[in-house]
Amino acid sequence: MTQLFPNGWIHYLVGGLLIGCGVSLMFVFTGRVTGMSSVFTATWSYFSERAFFQQAKYIGSRGWRLALALAVFLGAALWWWSLGPAHALTTQLPWWRLLFGGMLVGYGVRMSDGCTSGHGICGLASLSLPSLTAVLTFLLTAIATANIVATLGVK
Repeated sequence: MTQLFPNGWIHYLVGGLLIGCGVSLMFVFTGRVTGMSSVFTATWSYFSERAFFQQAKYIGSRGWRLALALAVFLGAALWWWSLGPAHALTTQLPWWRLLFGGMLVGYGVRMSDGCTSGHGICGLASLSLPSLTAVLTFLLTAIATANIVATLGVK
């Protein structure tokens, strides 16, 4: 087990349970799905006049989605404050890799009509076949990419 989780596994379990409880409570009390790509898109509706961002589903939900984005940001800040930068893997990466990775993820999110949190957590819980297809695609692509990068010796 220590080979798979050299820093322990309890914090992953706790994080997963907290995320699961959070999206479950959001759905039970409001009927809303908490995928992060729609949070991003709804936030852009404040700044862009393009028709895509001005759809009623984004305009009507951008208030609570912006509050959710703020809560995610504050949660990350709390994590950083409590554990410090030594636990952040991103501090070891050059900025251009983070930027390039973010652009690839953003493109994939638009292509699959949602992100891993929307499809993987909310979509699978509602037994959505498109979400299952998206999650399997995410996983297979990630496994293949990790193996290719490891074979090439990229660190």
